[in-house]
Amino acid sequence: MDIYLLGPLYMGWALGTNHVANIFGTAVSSFMVRYRTAVLLAAVFVLLGALYGGRAGIETLSGLTSQTGNTAFIISVAAGMSVTLMTILKLPVSTSEGVIGAILGIGLVNRHIQPGLLTKVFICWVTTPLGASLISIILYIILSRIIRKKELHFLVYDRLMRNLLILSGIYGAYALGANNVANVTGVFYKSGLLNINQTLLIGGVSIGLGALTANKGVIYTIGRRIIPVDAFSAFIAVLAHSITLHIYAHIGVPVSSSHAIVGAVFGIGLIKGIKTVNKKTLLKILSGWFLTPFISMSFCLILYFIKSKL
Repeated sequence: MDIYLLGPLYMGWALGTNHVANIFGTAVSSFMVRYRTAVLLAAVFVLLGALYGGRAGIETLSGLTSQTGNTAFIISVAAGMSVTLMTILKLPVSTSEGVIGAILGIGLVNRHIQPGLLTKVFICWVTTPLGASLISIILYIILSRIIRKKELHFLVYDRLMRNLLILSGIYGAYALGANNVANVTGVFYKSGLLNINQTLLIGGVSIGLGALTANKGVIYTIGRRIIPVDAFSAFIAVLAHSITLHIYAHIGVPVSSSHAIVGAVFGIGLIKGIKTVNKKTLLKILSGWFLTPFISMSFCLILYFIKSKL
């Protein structure tokens, strides 16, 4: 059992290093929150989110296909490798795509996949960035009008934005843990290697450890390279991302934090004018999203073949 736990620990660490950018990338890039403050807050609250909000997603993901200890280990390592590859490329990656790609790889070998649940996950992949974009547009319009009416002194405004970015980041970390812990340890729950509490704890701790070593390259991709982001836009993007993830956590579908934050930032770009969107960066991100499940599936099949020969 101990050797099998290296898989989810690696996967959780890989997720944490990549996904802190989704919740604090805009704040760090706009110089409103320090990097060290961001990673510490992320590590603490992602664990709390996993422990108190992750159960529904675990049950959904574990139902996609039956797993043994061996196959669960292969899935988590393959998904972790795909996430690590995208992190090296400084791209925000969808861990849910990585996990589902690996599950599909095992499912093809074992000929056991639940198409109904899989369809539900695919639909949510599409609706996540669209929903986050819509939420960010609505929040931007409403809250910008409220703040303009207040006519705040610039020092008061600066302090308000800093506090709001910290609060939205804390909420984002909680939502990330609640929604994405299933991507780390969900396959181990169905295999019987872990009970539900162990699944939530190990997943949350591993993501938290990854958060402490968050990749700055991915942070700046999110915070600077899609659109120029001011403090207010950063707050709106993270809040829209967090609301989106929290909704799906309640539904019980682990979705992509990267889909949500990029969708939210893109929504703000639409308000400010499409010319503000860096199309080259956006195309690189979309290409990464498209390739991730196939890369993960390939890693999974290679690892499965190697394991079967040992």
